[in-house]
Amino acid sequence: MSDFLSRRDLFRQGGLIALGLVAPPWLSTIARADVLKLSRGGKVDPDNVLVVCQFSGGNDGLNTVIPWANRRYYELRPNLGIPEAQILKLDNALGLHPALAGLKTLYDEKKVAIIQGVGYPKPNRSHFKSMEIWQSASPEGDLKFGWVGRHFDAEIRENPLNPVVALGLSTEKPRALNADHAGIPCFASLADIQSMVGDPDAERMLRQIQGAEARSGSNERVVQQANKTALDAMSALRDKLKTFTPKQTYGNDAFGRGFQQIAQLIACSPQTRVIYFSAGGFDTHARQADQHQRLLQGFGDAMLAFQREMEALGKANKVVTMVFSEFGRRSYENASGGTDHGAAAPMMFVGGSVKGGVHGPIPDLSDLQDGDLKFSIDFRQAYATALDDWMGGDSGVVLGQKFSHLDVLKG
Repeated sequence: MSDFLSRRDLFRQGGLIALGLVAPPWLSTIARADVLKLSRGGKVDPDNVLVVCQFSGGNDGLNTVIPWANRRYYELRPNLGIPEAQILKLDNALGLHPALAGLKTLYDEKKVAIIQGVGYPKPNRSHFKSMEIWQSASPEGDLKFGWVGRHFDAEIRENPLNPVVALGLSTEKPRALNADHAGIPCFASLADIQSMVGDPDAERMLRQIQGAEARSGSNERVVQQANKTALDAMSALRDKLKTFTPKQTYGNDAFGRGFQQIAQLIACSPQTRVIYFSAGGFDTHARQADQHQRLLQGFGDAMLAFQREMEALGKANKVVTMVFSEFGRRSYENASGGTDHGAAAPMMFVGGSVKGGVHGPIPDLSDLQDGDLKFSIDFRQAYATALDDWMGGDSGVVLGQKFSHLDVLKG
Protein backbone atom coordinates (compact mmCIF):
# COMPACT_ATOMS: atom_id res chain seq x y z
CA MET A 1 0.00 0.00 0.00
CA SER A 2 1.26 3.49 -0.76
CA ASP A 3 2.32 5.54 2.24
CA PHE A 4 0.39 8.49 0.82
CA LEU A 5 -3.33 8.17 0.16
CA SER A 6 -5.66 11.07 -0.50
CA ARG A 7 -9.27 11.20 0.46
CA ARG A 8 -9.83 12.23 -3.14
CA ASP A 9 -8.42 8.85 -4.16
CA LEU A 10 -10.38 7.00 -1.52
CA PHE A 11 -13.73 8.75 -1.63
CA ARG A 12 -13.52 10.86 -4.83
CA GLN A 13 -14.47 13.97 -2.95
CA GLY A 14 -12.77 16.80 -1.04
CA GLY A 15 -11.69 16.62 2.55
CA LEU A 16 -8.88 14.57 4.00
CA ILE A 17 -5.82 15.19 1.83
CA ALA A 18 -3.24 12.98 3.48
CA LEU A 19 -3.64 10.20 6.01
CA GLY A 20 -0.29 8.61 6.76
CA LEU A 21 -1.06 4.95 6.21
CA VAL A 22 2.26 3.16 6.27
CA ALA A 23 3.02 -0.53 6.54
CA PRO A 24 2.04 -1.42 9.18
CA PRO A 25 -0.69 1.27 9.33
CA TRP A 26 -0.51 3.88 12.07
CA LEU A 27 -4.07 3.03 13.00
CA SER A 28 -2.89 -0.36 14.20
CA THR A 29 0.83 -0.07 14.96
CA ILE A 30 0.79 3.13 17.00
CA ALA A 31 -2.58 2.48 18.59
CA ARG A 32 -1.65 -1.11 19.43
CA ALA A 33 1.41 0.21 21.27
CA ASP A 34 -0.78 2.69 23.12
CA VAL A 35 -3.17 -0.10 24.12
CA LEU A 36 -0.28 -2.12 25.53
CA LYS A 37 1.02 0.85 27.47
CA LEU A 38 -2.40 1.65 28.89
CA SER A 39 -2.85 -1.98 29.86
CA ARG A 40 0.27 -1.65 32.01
CA GLY A 41 -1.17 1.42 33.68
CA GLY A 42 1.07 3.84 31.80
CA LYS A 43 0.16 7.27 30.50
CA VAL A 44 1.31 9.40 27.62
CA ASP A 45 2.84 12.38 29.42
CA PRO A 46 2.93 15.90 27.97
CA ASP A 47 6.42 17.18 27.25
CA ASN A 48 8.33 19.61 25.09
CA VAL A 49 6.86 20.31 21.67
CA LEU A 50 8.92 20.73 18.52
CA VAL A 51 7.36 22.60 15.61
CA VAL A 52 9.22 22.12 12.33
CA CYS A 53 8.51 24.92 9.84
CA GLN A 54 9.66 24.24 6.29
CA PHE A 55 10.10 27.02 3.72
CA SER A 56 9.59 25.03 0.51
CA GLY A 57 11.28 26.21 -2.65
CA GLY A 58 14.60 27.48 -1.37
CA ASN A 59 14.46 30.63 0.73
CA ASP A 60 16.83 33.51 -0.11
CA GLY A 61 18.85 33.53 3.09
CA LEU A 62 20.93 36.57 2.11
CA ASN A 63 17.82 38.75 1.88
CA THR A 64 16.42 37.23 5.06
CA VAL A 65 19.43 37.74 7.32
CA ILE A 66 21.28 40.52 5.54
CA PRO A 67 25.03 41.25 5.84
CA TRP A 68 24.34 44.93 5.35
CA ALA A 69 27.80 46.14 6.44
CA ASN A 70 29.49 44.15 3.68
CA ARG A 71 29.62 46.25 0.51
CA ARG A 72 30.06 43.08 -1.49
CA TYR A 73 26.39 42.27 -0.77
CA TYR A 74 25.29 45.33 -2.76
CA GLU A 75 27.77 44.62 -5.54
CA LEU A 76 26.28 41.15 -5.98
CA ARG A 77 22.74 42.48 -5.74
CA PRO A 78 22.56 45.97 -7.24
CA ASN A 79 18.77 45.76 -7.65
CA LEU A 80 17.66 43.12 -5.11
CA GLY A 81 19.88 44.35 -2.29
CA ILE A 82 17.75 45.77 0.55
CA PRO A 83 18.63 49.45 1.17
CA GLU A 84 20.46 49.88 4.44
CA ALA A 85 17.93 52.42 5.71
CA GLN A 86 15.14 49.81 5.49
CA ILE A 87 16.97 46.94 7.18
CA LEU A 88 15.97 45.90 10.70
CA LYS A 89 19.47 45.93 12.14
CA LEU A 90 20.52 43.27 14.62
CA ASP A 91 24.06 44.53 15.18
CA ASN A 92 26.81 46.38 13.35
CA ALA A 93 26.98 43.75 10.60
CA LEU A 94 23.65 41.95 10.20
CA GLY A 95 19.97 42.79 9.93
CA LEU A 96 16.60 41.31 9.01
CA HIS A 97 14.47 41.93 5.95
CA PRO A 98 12.12 44.87 6.68
CA ALA A 99 9.10 42.55 6.31
CA LEU A 100 10.22 40.59 9.38
CA ALA A 101 9.14 43.16 11.98
CA GLY A 102 7.24 40.50 13.92
CA LEU A 103 10.30 38.27 14.09
CA LYS A 104 12.48 41.26 15.05
CA THR A 105 10.22 41.85 18.06
CA LEU A 106 10.89 38.30 19.21
CA TYR A 107 14.61 38.63 18.43
CA ASP A 108 14.79 41.71 20.66
CA GLU A 109 13.18 39.59 23.40
CA LYS A 110 15.98 37.02 22.92
CA LYS A 111 13.56 34.40 21.64
CA VAL A 112 15.13 33.91 18.19
CA ALA A 113 18.37 32.03 17.55
CA ILE A 114 19.69 32.57 14.02
CA ILE A 115 22.16 29.92 12.86
CA GLN A 116 24.32 31.14 10.00
CA GLY A 117 25.76 29.18 7.09
CA VAL A 118 23.81 25.93 7.46
CA GLY A 119 24.14 23.27 4.80
CA TYR A 120 25.84 19.95 4.04
CA PRO A 121 28.83 18.63 2.07
CA LYS A 122 28.57 18.50 -1.71
CA PRO A 123 25.35 20.55 -1.90
CA ASN A 124 22.71 19.65 -4.45
CA ARG A 125 20.68 22.37 -6.20
CA SER A 126 17.77 20.10 -7.13
CA HIS A 127 14.62 20.81 -5.10
CA PHE A 128 13.71 17.14 -4.99
CA LYS A 129 17.15 15.84 -4.09
CA SER A 130 18.04 18.53 -1.59
CA MET A 131 14.69 18.21 0.19
CA GLU A 132 15.18 14.45 0.26
CA ILE A 133 18.57 15.02 1.88
CA TRP A 134 17.19 17.39 4.51
CA GLN A 135 14.17 15.24 5.29
CA SER A 136 16.05 11.97 5.46
CA ALA A 137 19.03 13.66 7.16
CA SER A 138 21.21 11.58 4.88
CA PRO A 139 23.36 13.43 2.30
CA GLU A 140 24.87 10.09 1.28
CA GLY A 141 21.42 8.51 0.87
CA ASP A 142 22.22 5.53 3.09
CA LEU A 143 19.48 6.08 5.70
CA LYS A 144 15.93 4.94 5.03
CA PHE A 145 12.80 6.86 6.00
CA GLY A 146 12.66 10.37 7.49
CA TRP A 147 14.52 11.75 10.48
CA VAL A 148 11.32 12.41 12.47
CA GLY A 149 10.00 8.98 11.53
CA ARG A 150 13.23 7.30 12.65
CA HIS A 151 13.04 9.16 15.96
CA PHE A 152 9.61 7.72 16.66
CA ASP A 153 10.66 4.29 15.40
CA ALA A 154 13.27 4.37 18.17
CA GLU A 155 10.73 5.70 20.66
CA ILE A 156 8.15 3.04 19.91
CA ARG A 157 10.64 0.31 20.75
CA GLU A 158 11.00 1.73 24.24
CA ASN A 159 7.81 3.66 24.93
CA PRO A 160 4.52 2.88 23.17
CA LEU A 161 3.13 6.02 21.58
CA ASN A 162 -0.17 7.84 21.41
CA PRO A 163 -1.74 7.95 17.90
CA VAL A 164 -1.43 11.75 17.84
CA VAL A 165 2.11 12.05 19.23
CA ALA A 166 3.20 13.59 15.92
CA LEU A 167 1.18 15.23 13.15
CA GLY A 168 1.89 16.83 9.81
CA LEU A 169 0.11 19.85 8.35
CA SER A 170 0.85 19.72 4.65
CA THR A 171 -0.89 18.96 1.37
CA GLU A 172 1.66 16.20 0.79
CA LYS A 173 3.17 13.98 3.45
CA PRO A 174 6.80 15.06 3.98
CA ARG A 175 9.43 12.36 3.69
CA ALA A 176 10.65 13.45 7.14
CA LEU A 177 7.56 11.78 8.66
CA ASN A 178 7.98 8.43 6.90
CA ALA A 179 8.90 5.62 9.26
CA ASP A 180 9.41 1.88 9.33
CA HIS A 181 7.04 1.15 12.21
CA ALA A 182 5.71 4.43 13.61
CA GLY A 183 2.99 5.85 11.37
CA ILE A 184 2.56 9.63 11.48
CA PRO A 185 -0.65 11.06 10.02
CA CYS A 186 -0.52 14.15 7.83
CA PHE A 187 -3.47 16.42 7.09
CA ALA A 188 -3.90 19.41 4.84
CA SER A 189 -5.78 21.20 7.63
CA LEU A 190 -7.46 20.59 10.96
CA ALA A 191 -10.80 20.57 9.17
CA ASP A 192 -9.75 17.19 7.80
CA ILE A 193 -9.42 15.80 11.33
CA GLN A 194 -12.78 17.25 12.28
CA SER A 195 -14.50 15.73 9.26
CA MET A 196 -12.75 12.36 9.46
CA VAL A 197 -14.39 10.91 12.57
CA GLY A 198 -18.05 10.10 12.13
CA ASP A 199 -17.85 10.10 8.33
CA PRO A 200 -19.43 6.83 7.15
CA ASP A 201 -16.95 6.50 4.29
CA ALA A 202 -13.99 7.03 6.64
CA GLU A 203 -15.32 4.51 9.14
CA ARG A 204 -15.90 2.03 6.33
CA MET A 205 -12.29 2.53 5.24
CA LEU A 206 -11.07 1.91 8.79
CA ARG A 207 -13.07 -1.30 9.02
CA GLN A 208 -11.52 -2.46 5.76
CA ILE A 209 -8.05 -1.71 7.08
CA GLN A 210 -8.87 -3.59 10.25
CA GLY A 211 -10.07 -6.58 8.25
CA ALA A 212 -6.96 -6.53 6.08
CA GLU A 213 -4.76 -6.50 9.16
CA ALA A 214 -6.67 -9.43 10.66
CA ARG A 215 -6.40 -11.41 7.41
CA SER A 216 -2.65 -10.75 7.25
CA GLY A 217 -2.18 -12.80 10.41
CA SER A 218 -2.33 -10.13 13.12
CA ASN A 219 -4.20 -10.89 16.31
CA GLU A 220 -7.71 -9.76 15.38
CA ARG A 221 -8.76 -8.72 18.88
CA VAL A 222 -5.61 -6.65 19.40
CA VAL A 223 -5.99 -4.98 16.01
CA GLN A 224 -9.66 -4.20 16.63
CA GLN A 225 -8.79 -2.68 20.00
CA ALA A 226 -5.91 -0.75 18.44
CA ASN A 227 -8.12 0.71 15.74
CA LYS A 228 -10.74 1.60 18.34
CA THR A 229 -8.06 3.38 20.38
CA ALA A 230 -6.93 5.34 17.34
CA LEU A 231 -10.50 6.32 16.50
CA ASP A 232 -11.11 7.32 20.11
CA ALA A 233 -7.95 9.46 20.07
CA MET A 234 -8.97 11.21 16.85
CA SER A 235 -12.53 11.64 18.08
CA ALA A 236 -11.32 13.19 21.34
CA LEU A 237 -9.01 15.53 19.45
CA ARG A 238 -11.81 16.52 17.07
CA ASP A 239 -14.07 17.43 20.00
CA LYS A 240 -11.34 19.42 21.75
CA LEU A 241 -10.48 21.35 18.61
CA LYS A 242 -13.98 22.77 18.58
CA THR A 243 -13.50 24.32 22.03
CA PHE A 244 -10.41 26.42 21.29
CA THR A 245 -10.70 30.08 20.34
CA PRO A 246 -7.39 31.80 19.53
CA LYS A 247 -6.60 34.97 21.43
CA GLN A 248 -4.35 36.30 18.67
CA THR A 249 -5.17 37.53 15.18
CA TYR A 250 -3.53 35.57 12.37
CA GLY A 251 -3.17 36.56 8.75
CA ASN A 252 -5.12 34.89 5.96
CA ASP A 253 -2.03 33.45 4.30
CA ALA A 254 -0.27 30.09 4.49
CA PHE A 255 1.76 31.02 7.56
CA GLY A 256 -1.12 32.71 9.37
CA ARG A 257 -3.47 29.78 8.80
CA GLY A 258 -0.74 27.26 9.57
CA PHE A 259 0.42 28.72 12.85
CA GLN A 260 -3.13 29.31 14.03
CA GLN A 261 -3.82 25.60 13.51
CA ILE A 262 -0.55 24.65 15.20
CA ALA A 263 -1.55 26.76 18.20
CA GLN A 264 -4.93 25.03 18.21
CA LEU A 265 -3.28 21.60 18.20
CA ILE A 266 -0.92 22.47 21.03
CA ALA A 267 -3.77 23.90 23.09
CA CYS A 268 -6.01 20.87 22.56
CA SER A 269 -3.60 17.94 22.28
CA PRO A 270 -1.06 17.74 25.12
CA GLN A 271 0.07 14.33 23.81
CA THR A 272 1.36 15.83 20.56
CA ARG A 273 5.12 16.37 20.64
CA VAL A 274 6.02 17.12 17.02
CA ILE A 275 4.09 19.16 14.46
CA TYR A 276 5.54 19.40 10.95
CA PHE A 277 4.34 22.31 8.83
CA SER A 278 5.37 23.46 5.36
CA ALA A 279 4.62 26.52 3.25
CA GLY A 280 5.73 27.02 -0.35
CA GLY A 281 6.40 29.86 -2.75
CA PHE A 282 10.10 30.44 -2.03
CA ASP A 283 11.42 29.46 -5.47
CA THR A 284 11.97 33.08 -6.48
CA HIS A 285 13.72 32.90 -9.88
CA ALA A 286 11.94 36.02 -11.15
CA ARG A 287 10.36 39.15 -9.66
CA GLN A 288 11.56 38.11 -6.24
CA ALA A 289 11.22 41.38 -4.35
CA ASP A 290 7.43 41.52 -3.93
CA GLN A 291 6.93 37.78 -3.48
CA HIS A 292 9.67 37.46 -0.88
CA GLN A 293 8.30 40.50 0.94
CA ARG A 294 4.85 38.89 1.22
CA LEU A 295 6.19 35.52 2.31
CA LEU A 296 8.50 36.91 4.98
CA GLN A 297 5.87 39.26 6.34
CA GLY A 298 3.42 36.39 6.60
CA PHE A 299 5.98 34.31 8.45
CA GLY A 300 7.16 37.06 10.80
CA ASP A 301 3.65 38.17 11.74
CA ALA A 302 2.48 34.58 12.25
CA MET A 303 5.53 33.74 14.36
CA LEU A 304 4.87 36.67 16.66
CA ALA A 305 1.16 35.83 17.01
CA PHE A 306 2.01 32.18 17.67
CA GLN A 307 4.54 33.01 20.38
CA ARG A 308 2.05 35.33 22.06
CA GLU A 309 -0.53 32.52 21.87
CA MET A 310 1.91 30.16 23.57
CA GLU A 311 2.49 32.74 26.29
CA ALA A 312 -1.25 33.02 26.87
CA LEU A 313 -1.47 29.21 27.12
CA GLY A 314 1.41 29.05 29.60
CA LYS A 315 3.50 27.06 27.10
CA ALA A 316 5.97 29.73 25.98
CA ASN A 317 8.93 27.76 27.32
CA LYS A 318 7.65 24.34 26.22
CA VAL A 319 7.46 24.97 22.47
CA VAL A 320 10.38 25.51 20.10
CA THR A 321 9.96 26.17 16.38
CA MET A 322 12.77 25.11 14.05
CA VAL A 323 12.77 26.87 10.66
CA PHE A 324 14.61 25.67 7.56
CA SER A 325 14.57 25.61 3.75
CA GLU A 326 16.08 22.98 1.44
CA PHE A 327 18.73 25.42 0.23
CA GLY A 328 19.46 29.12 -0.05
CA ARG A 329 19.79 31.14 -3.25
CA ARG A 330 22.80 32.23 -5.28
CA SER A 331 24.79 35.11 -3.84
CA TYR A 332 24.11 37.22 -6.91
CA GLU A 333 20.85 38.30 -8.55
CA ASN A 334 19.87 37.12 -12.03
CA ALA A 335 18.59 39.07 -15.03
CA SER A 336 14.95 38.32 -14.17
CA GLY A 337 14.87 40.18 -10.90
CA GLY A 338 15.30 37.00 -8.88
CA THR A 339 17.87 34.55 -7.59
CA ASP A 340 18.64 30.99 -8.62
CA HIS A 341 19.19 27.86 -6.55
CA GLY A 342 22.07 28.10 -4.11
CA ALA A 343 23.45 26.24 -1.12
CA ALA A 344 24.02 27.35 2.49
CA ALA A 345 21.48 29.53 4.28
CA PRO A 346 20.39 30.43 7.82
CA MET A 347 18.19 28.29 10.06
CA MET A 348 16.28 29.54 13.08
CA PHE A 349 15.13 28.26 16.45
CA VAL A 350 12.31 30.34 17.95
CA GLY A 351 10.77 30.14 21.42
CA GLY A 352 11.09 31.05 25.06
CA SER A 353 13.70 28.36 25.68
CA VAL A 354 16.20 29.36 23.00
CA LYS A 355 19.37 31.34 23.46
CA GLY A 356 18.60 34.34 21.32
CA GLY A 357 21.15 35.90 19.03
CA VAL A 358 23.25 35.04 15.98
CA HIS A 359 25.14 31.75 16.06
CA GLY A 360 27.88 30.78 13.66
CA PRO A 361 30.15 32.90 11.46
CA ILE A 362 28.83 35.43 8.98
CA PRO A 363 29.07 33.92 5.46
CA ASP A 364 32.11 35.15 3.57
CA LEU A 365 30.91 36.83 0.36
CA SER A 366 34.47 36.98 -0.96
CA ASP A 367 34.95 33.22 -0.66
CA LEU A 368 32.16 31.59 -2.64
CA GLN A 369 31.80 28.13 -4.15
CA ASP A 370 30.41 28.32 -7.70
CA GLY A 371 28.55 31.48 -6.70
CA ASP A 372 27.11 29.91 -3.56
CA LEU A 373 27.72 30.54 0.11
CA LYS A 374 29.87 27.86 1.71
CA PHE A 375 28.35 26.03 4.64
CA SER A 376 30.00 26.21 8.06
CA ILE A 377 27.40 24.30 10.10
CA ASP A 378 25.99 20.91 9.12
CA PHE A 379 22.19 20.88 9.34
CA ARG A 380 22.43 17.59 11.23
CA GLN A 381 23.98 19.51 14.12
CA ALA A 382 20.68 21.38 14.40
CA TYR A 383 18.74 18.11 14.21
CA ALA A 384 20.97 16.51 16.85
CA THR A 385 20.40 19.49 19.13
CA ALA A 386 16.62 19.25 18.73
CA LEU A 387 16.56 15.46 19.12
CA ASP A 388 18.83 15.18 22.15
CA ASP A 389 18.39 18.45 24.03
CA TRP A 390 14.72 19.12 23.31
CA MET A 391 13.03 15.82 22.47
CA GLY A 392 15.08 13.57 24.75
CA GLY A 393 15.88 11.24 21.88
CA ASP A 394 19.07 9.60 20.66
CA SER A 395 20.46 11.46 17.68
CA GLY A 396 23.22 8.91 17.23
CA VAL A 397 20.61 6.27 16.43
CA VAL A 398 18.39 8.57 14.37
CA LEU A 399 21.17 10.21 12.34
CA GLY A 400 23.45 7.20 12.12
CA GLN A 401 26.29 9.05 13.87
CA LYS A 402 26.88 11.68 16.50
CA PHE A 403 27.04 15.37 15.60
CA SER A 404 28.18 18.17 17.87
CA HIS A 405 25.35 20.21 19.37
CA LEU A 406 24.64 23.87 18.80
CA ASP A 407 24.45 26.11 21.85
CA VAL A 408 21.00 27.44 21.00
CA LEU A 409 18.82 26.00 23.80
CA LYS A 410 18.68 26.93 27.46
CA GLY A 411 19.27 24.37 30.18
